[in-house]
This record gives sequence, C-alpha cells and structure tokens, in this order.
Amino acid sequence: MSDRRDQVDYNAPDERKPLPDEVLAAIRARRSIRRYTNQSVPRNVIEALLTAATWAPSAHNRQPWRFAPVLNSETRERLARAMGTQLRSDLAADGLSPHVIEKDAGRSYSRISGAPALIIVCLSMADMDSYPDSKRSSAEYVMAVQSVAMAVQNLLLAAHSYGLGACWMCAPLFCPDVVRGTLDLPTDWQPQALITLGYPAERKEKPRERLDSRVLWR
Repeated sequence: MSDRRDQVDYNAPDERKPLPDEVLAAIRARRSIRRYTNQSVPRNVIEALLTAATWAPSAHNRQPWRFAPVLNSETRERLARAMGTQLRSDLAADGLSPHVIEKDAGRSYSRISGAPALIIVCLSMADMDSYPDSKRSSAEYVMAVQSVAMAVQNLLLAAHSYGLGACWMCAPLFCPDVVRGTLDLPTDWQPQALITLGYPAERKEKPRERLDSRVLWR
C-alpha cells in the first residue's frame, strides 16, 4: 500500500505553474461518477459526446469504434438482468457464497439499470488490416482496442464538459455474447465497455500517485 505522502491531489491548486488551458483543467477534474439524478440526458447531447469520441486518434485512421446508446429504460433493465444472470453463473462457478454473489450482482444491476443513459462501446475489426500470422494479427487487434479506448476517453471528457457524470464499466468484456444478443448488435461488433451516463448525484475527489513513481526517464 502506498504512503499517502507519495500521492498528489490534482484538485489542489498548483502554485508553481497555472493550468495552461481548460482542456487540462477538464482532464484533472474528471472523475468516475456512479450515482445520478433522475434527469434524462438529451439525445442531442449524447450525439455530441459520440462525435467527440470519433475525433480520437486510431490505428491507420480506421476508426474501429462502434457505439450503441441505450436510452430506453426497459432496454436498460433487460440488459442489466441478462448481464446479471451471466455474472451469477460465473461467480457460482468460482465457488463464491450465494450472499457474495447476490451482493455483487445486485450492485451491477443497480448501476446499469439506474443510469439515465448507457453507451455500449464496441470494436469492429471489419476495416482493420488482416495478416496470415498470429503475431501480427494479435498486434492489429491490440491496436484496435487501444483506438477504442482513446475514443472512450474523449467521450468521458466531453461528458464532463457538459456537466454530466459518467463511469467506464468493463463488464461487457466478460459477457460479450449476452450484450450483443440482448441489444441485437451486428455480429462483428465486439462489446468492450459500458458507459453509464447522467447528471451527477455525487462528488468524487480522488488523488493520483506521484508522477515519479510511474515514470523512468532515459
């Protein structure tokens, strides 16, 4: 466990150097928000977030990201139930107690079904390069994953700029077929993440580790 003295609160003012612009300020202020008000998120705002996501860099500029916004409450609940069923099955196979299983599944259900909006982020290899060998094929896939991740970061920063809260959930990686089948997504769409979205009903203050604990200058 790291010493609290080795952590830096990036919410605190830095008297050595002022923030150069509002972009950096947004990067430092953004937090993962899991609790939201009941206020719905307008469709045009979500379209603006998705547009921001598509301006991320991508491998070969192939833009392998795909998005499935879920605004209908019944669809959100159906997805939450389906993912919860798979989660219970996986945890039972791990030998966990029913109490632990229900606690974990219930938390997941609440987060997914309780958000005013969801955005399922997927990856498609349809436009990426193909290779006959596994080494380059694997590298190409990782490049696509990294491209999608950068798009999600754009989306999260855009959400923050609109006064929205959002949280990146990786649960779809553990049940991609469930997500794809529940939402009737194209077969080449590989679910990578689930973004919960809404107007914040909580505040988060999280520090970051010192930069020198994560960097090797050469």
